Amino acid sequence: MLPPMTIRIGIGGWTYEPWRGTFYPEKWPQKRELEYAASQMTAIEINGTYYSSFKPASFANWAAAVPDGFIFTLKASRYCTNRKVLADAGESIERFVGQGITELGDKLGPILWQFMATKKFDADDMGAFLNLLPAKHDGIPLRHAIQVRHDSFADPAFIAMARAANVAIVYADSADYPAIADVTADFVYARLENAVEAEPAGYTDAALDRWAKAARDWQAGGRPEGLPYVTPDTPAKAQRDTFVFFINGAKVRAPHGAKALIERVRG
Repeated sequence: MLPPMTIRIGIGGWTYEPWRGTFYPEKWPQKRELEYAASQMTAIEINGTYYSSFKPASFANWAAAVPDGFIFTLKASRYCTNRKVLADAGESIERFVGQGITELGDKLGPILWQFMATKKFDADDMGAFLNLLPAKHDGIPLRHAIQVRHDSFADPAFIAMARAANVAIVYADSADYPAIADVTADFVYARLENAVEAEPAGYTDAALDRWAKAARDWQAGGRPEGLPYVTPDTPAKAQRDTFVFFINGAKVRAPHGAKALIERVRG
Protein backbone atom coordinates (compact mmCIF):
# COMPACT_ATOMS: atom_id res chain seq x y z
CA MET A 1 0.00 0.00 0.00
CA LEU A 2 1.18 3.54 -0.73
CA PRO A 3 2.26 5.77 2.15
CA PRO A 4 -0.98 7.49 3.23
CA MET A 5 -0.15 11.09 2.43
CA THR A 6 2.19 11.10 -0.54
CA ILE A 7 -0.74 11.25 -2.98
CA ARG A 8 -3.13 13.99 -1.95
CA ILE A 9 -6.53 14.24 -3.55
CA GLY A 10 -9.18 16.88 -3.11
CA ILE A 11 -11.42 19.62 -4.43
CA GLY A 12 -11.39 23.35 -5.07
CA GLY A 13 -12.66 25.27 -2.05
CA TRP A 14 -15.26 24.05 0.41
CA THR A 15 -18.11 26.59 0.25
CA TYR A 16 -20.59 25.62 -2.46
CA GLU A 17 -24.35 25.57 -1.88
CA PRO A 18 -25.12 22.53 -4.12
CA TRP A 19 -22.82 20.42 -1.91
CA ARG A 20 -25.14 20.95 1.05
CA GLY A 21 -27.17 17.80 1.39
CA THR A 22 -25.32 16.05 -1.43
CA PHE A 23 -21.82 16.03 0.07
CA TYR A 24 -22.25 17.73 3.41
CA PRO A 25 -24.79 16.02 5.67
CA GLU A 26 -28.20 17.62 5.97
CA LYS A 27 -28.20 20.56 8.40
CA TRP A 28 -24.42 20.41 8.79
CA PRO A 29 -23.28 23.83 10.17
CA GLN A 30 -21.79 25.98 7.42
CA LYS A 31 -19.04 27.18 9.74
CA ARG A 32 -17.85 23.56 10.03
CA GLU A 33 -17.86 22.72 6.32
CA LEU A 34 -14.08 22.91 6.05
CA GLU A 35 -13.77 20.53 8.98
CA TYR A 36 -16.06 18.02 7.27
CA ALA A 37 -14.43 18.34 3.85
CA ALA A 38 -11.01 17.79 5.40
CA SER A 39 -12.27 14.58 7.02
CA GLN A 40 -13.21 13.19 3.62
CA MET A 41 -10.13 14.06 1.54
CA THR A 42 -6.49 14.97 1.93
CA ALA A 43 -6.13 18.36 0.20
CA ILE A 44 -8.06 21.43 -0.89
CA GLU A 45 -7.10 24.00 -3.50
CA ILE A 46 -8.12 27.43 -2.21
CA ASN A 47 -9.40 29.52 -5.11
CA GLY A 48 -10.56 32.55 -3.13
CA THR A 49 -6.95 33.74 -2.89
CA TYR A 50 -7.05 34.35 -6.65
CA TYR A 51 -9.70 37.04 -6.25
CA SER A 52 -8.83 38.71 -2.95
CA SER A 53 -6.34 38.79 -0.11
CA PHE A 54 -6.90 37.40 3.38
CA LYS A 55 -5.68 38.25 6.85
CA PRO A 56 -3.08 36.05 8.55
CA ALA A 57 -5.75 34.96 11.03
CA SER A 58 -7.78 33.41 8.22
CA PHE A 59 -4.91 31.15 7.20
CA ALA A 60 -4.27 30.24 10.84
CA ASN A 61 -7.94 29.38 11.35
CA TRP A 62 -8.01 27.19 8.25
CA ALA A 63 -4.93 25.33 9.44
CA ALA A 64 -6.51 24.76 12.84
CA ALA A 65 -9.69 23.31 11.30
CA VAL A 66 -8.02 20.41 9.48
CA PRO A 67 -6.14 17.30 10.67
CA ASP A 68 -2.39 16.80 10.68
CA GLY A 69 -1.09 15.88 7.25
CA PHE A 70 -3.80 17.80 5.40
CA ILE A 71 -2.54 20.18 2.71
CA PHE A 72 -3.87 23.42 1.26
CA THR A 73 -2.71 24.61 -2.13
CA LEU A 74 -3.31 28.26 -2.97
CA LYS A 75 -4.25 29.84 -6.27
CA ALA A 76 -2.12 32.99 -6.51
CA SER A 77 -3.63 36.42 -7.02
CA ARG A 78 -4.75 37.24 -10.55
CA TYR A 79 -2.75 40.47 -10.27
CA CYS A 80 0.42 38.38 -10.40
CA THR A 81 -0.35 36.57 -13.65
CA ASN A 82 -2.91 38.63 -15.59
CA ARG A 83 -0.45 41.17 -16.95
CA LYS A 84 1.22 41.88 -20.25
CA VAL A 85 4.77 42.07 -18.88
CA LEU A 86 5.40 39.35 -16.32
CA ALA A 87 8.70 40.89 -15.25
CA ASP A 88 6.61 43.62 -13.60
CA ALA A 89 4.86 41.15 -11.28
CA GLY A 90 7.42 41.28 -8.48
CA GLU A 91 5.52 43.60 -6.17
CA SER A 92 2.27 41.67 -6.61
CA ILE A 93 4.04 38.38 -5.92
CA GLU A 94 5.60 39.77 -2.76
CA ARG A 95 2.23 41.09 -1.62
CA PHE A 96 0.56 37.73 -2.21
CA VAL A 97 3.22 35.68 -0.45
CA GLY A 98 3.46 38.19 2.39
CA GLN A 99 -0.24 38.35 3.26
CA GLY A 100 0.08 35.59 5.85
CA ILE A 101 0.09 32.33 3.90
CA THR A 102 2.85 30.89 6.10
CA GLU A 103 0.33 30.81 8.96
CA LEU A 104 -0.68 27.52 7.33
CA GLY A 105 2.65 26.11 8.53
CA ASP A 106 3.27 22.53 7.43
CA LYS A 107 -0.20 22.49 5.85
CA LEU A 108 0.94 24.90 3.14
CA GLY A 109 1.28 23.13 -0.19
CA PRO A 110 2.17 24.39 -3.66
CA ILE A 111 1.15 27.80 -4.92
CA LEU A 112 -0.75 27.64 -8.21
CA TRP A 113 0.01 30.42 -10.69
CA GLN A 114 -2.72 30.28 -13.33
CA PHE A 115 -2.45 32.18 -16.60
CA MET A 116 -5.18 33.44 -18.90
CA ALA A 117 -5.85 31.46 -22.06
CA THR A 118 -4.74 34.50 -24.07
CA LYS A 119 -1.24 34.50 -22.55
CA LYS A 120 1.22 33.18 -25.13
CA PHE A 121 4.63 31.69 -24.50
CA ASP A 122 7.52 34.10 -24.67
CA ALA A 123 10.74 32.67 -23.29
CA ASP A 124 12.10 35.96 -21.94
CA ASP A 125 8.75 36.91 -20.43
CA MET A 126 8.21 33.57 -18.71
CA GLY A 127 11.83 33.32 -17.65
CA ALA A 128 11.56 36.66 -15.90
CA PHE A 129 8.44 35.47 -14.08
CA LEU A 130 10.00 32.21 -12.91
CA ASN A 131 12.95 34.16 -11.53
CA LEU A 132 10.55 36.17 -9.36
CA LEU A 133 9.08 33.15 -7.58
CA PRO A 134 10.50 32.98 -4.04
CA ALA A 135 12.09 29.78 -2.79
CA LYS A 136 10.94 30.44 0.77
CA HIS A 137 9.11 32.91 2.98
CA ASP A 138 9.37 33.29 6.75
CA GLY A 139 11.77 30.35 6.65
CA ILE A 140 9.17 28.04 5.06
CA PRO A 141 10.08 26.50 1.68
CA LEU A 142 7.64 27.31 -1.13
CA ARG A 143 6.70 25.11 -4.06
CA HIS A 144 5.28 26.51 -7.27
CA ALA A 145 3.04 25.14 -10.02
CA ILE A 146 2.01 27.02 -13.14
CA GLN A 147 -1.05 26.42 -15.26
CA VAL A 148 -0.72 27.68 -18.81
CA ARG A 149 -3.65 27.56 -21.20
CA HIS A 150 -2.36 28.53 -24.64
CA ASP A 151 -1.12 26.09 -27.29
CA SER A 152 2.14 28.00 -27.72
CA PHE A 153 3.39 26.61 -24.39
CA ALA A 154 3.71 23.14 -25.93
CA ASP A 155 7.33 24.04 -26.57
CA PRO A 156 10.42 22.10 -25.43
CA ALA A 157 11.99 25.41 -24.36
CA PHE A 158 9.17 25.95 -21.87
CA ILE A 159 9.54 22.42 -20.51
CA ALA A 160 13.29 22.91 -20.02
CA MET A 161 12.74 26.27 -18.36
CA ALA A 162 10.22 24.93 -15.87
CA ARG A 163 12.38 21.91 -15.12
CA ALA A 164 15.43 24.08 -14.45
CA ALA A 165 13.38 26.13 -11.99
CA ASN A 166 11.83 23.04 -10.33
CA VAL A 167 8.39 24.46 -11.10
CA ALA A 168 5.61 22.00 -11.89
CA ILE A 169 3.59 22.48 -15.04
CA VAL A 170 0.00 21.69 -14.10
CA TYR A 171 -1.47 18.78 -15.98
CA ALA A 172 -5.08 19.76 -16.76
CA ASP A 173 -7.59 17.22 -18.00
CA SER A 174 -9.70 19.78 -19.83
CA ALA A 175 -11.90 19.96 -22.90
CA ASP A 176 -11.09 23.65 -23.30
CA TYR A 177 -7.33 24.00 -22.83
CA PRO A 178 -4.19 22.17 -23.97
CA ALA A 179 -2.70 19.54 -21.69
CA ILE A 180 1.00 19.19 -20.91
CA ALA A 181 1.94 16.06 -18.98
CA ASP A 182 5.73 16.56 -18.84
CA VAL A 183 6.98 16.24 -15.26
CA THR A 184 9.14 19.26 -14.47
CA ALA A 185 9.45 19.36 -10.66
CA ASP A 186 9.91 17.17 -7.61
CA PHE A 187 6.11 17.06 -7.27
CA VAL A 188 3.17 16.69 -9.64
CA TYR A 189 0.03 18.84 -9.77
CA ALA A 190 -3.00 17.64 -11.75
CA ARG A 191 -6.42 19.25 -12.15
CA LEU A 192 -9.24 17.05 -13.41
CA GLU A 193 -11.59 19.52 -15.09
CA ASN A 194 -13.64 17.25 -17.35
CA ALA A 195 -16.30 15.98 -14.94
CA VAL A 196 -19.84 15.47 -16.21
CA GLU A 197 -22.98 15.58 -14.09
CA ALA A 198 -24.35 12.38 -15.65
CA GLU A 199 -21.68 10.39 -13.78
CA PRO A 200 -22.16 10.14 -9.98
CA ALA A 201 -18.43 10.78 -9.44
CA GLY A 202 -18.04 13.07 -12.44
CA TYR A 203 -15.90 10.51 -14.26
CA THR A 204 -16.65 6.93 -15.29
CA ASP A 205 -15.29 4.07 -13.23
CA ALA A 206 -12.86 3.25 -16.03
CA ALA A 207 -11.58 6.83 -16.13
CA LEU A 208 -11.14 6.87 -12.35
CA ASP A 209 -9.18 3.63 -12.58
CA ARG A 210 -6.88 5.27 -15.14
CA TRP A 211 -6.38 8.34 -12.96
CA ALA A 212 -5.59 6.15 -9.96
CA LYS A 213 -2.91 4.39 -11.99
CA ALA A 214 -1.54 7.72 -13.22
CA ALA A 215 -1.39 9.04 -9.65
CA ARG A 216 0.53 5.96 -8.51
CA ASP A 217 2.89 6.28 -11.46
CA TRP A 218 3.53 9.96 -10.72
CA GLN A 219 4.11 9.27 -7.04
CA ALA A 220 6.59 6.51 -7.86
CA GLY A 221 8.54 8.81 -10.19
CA GLY A 222 7.16 7.35 -13.39
CA ARG A 223 5.78 8.75 -16.62
CA PRO A 224 2.15 7.63 -17.08
CA GLU A 225 1.34 6.22 -20.50
CA GLY A 226 -1.30 7.71 -22.74
CA LEU A 227 -0.90 11.34 -21.69
CA PRO A 228 0.21 14.20 -24.00
CA TYR A 229 3.91 14.99 -23.65
CA VAL A 230 5.85 17.76 -25.34
CA THR A 231 9.24 16.05 -25.11
CA PRO A 232 10.32 12.39 -24.93
CA ASP A 233 12.48 13.14 -21.90
CA THR A 234 12.05 10.86 -18.91
CA PRO A 235 12.73 12.63 -15.60
CA ALA A 236 14.96 11.06 -13.00
CA LYS A 237 13.04 8.31 -11.24
CA ALA A 238 12.34 9.53 -7.72
CA GLN A 239 9.22 9.51 -5.59
CA ARG A 240 7.17 12.68 -5.93
CA ASP A 241 4.41 14.23 -3.87
CA THR A 242 1.37 14.13 -6.12
CA PHE A 243 -1.65 16.43 -5.93
CA VAL A 244 -4.86 15.67 -7.82
CA PHE A 245 -7.85 18.00 -7.69
CA PHE A 246 -11.37 17.58 -9.05
CA ILE A 247 -12.26 21.09 -10.05
CA ASN A 248 -14.50 22.91 -12.54
CA GLY A 249 -16.57 20.74 -14.87
CA ALA A 250 -19.64 19.42 -13.04
CA LYS A 251 -18.61 20.92 -9.71
CA VAL A 252 -21.43 19.28 -7.79
CA ARG A 253 -19.73 15.93 -8.50
CA ALA A 254 -16.23 16.99 -7.42
CA PRO A 255 -16.29 15.69 -3.82
CA HIS A 256 -17.62 12.33 -4.97
CA GLY A 257 -14.90 12.09 -7.61
CA ALA A 258 -12.23 12.89 -5.05
CA LYS A 259 -13.54 10.29 -2.60
CA ALA A 260 -13.77 7.67 -5.33
CA LEU A 261 -10.18 8.30 -6.40
CA ILE A 262 -8.94 8.19 -2.80
CA GLU A 263 -10.56 4.78 -2.39
CA ARG A 264 -8.84 3.49 -5.52
CA VAL A 265 -5.42 4.86 -4.63
CA ARG A 266 -5.52 3.57 -1.08
CA GLY A 267 -7.16 0.28 -1.95
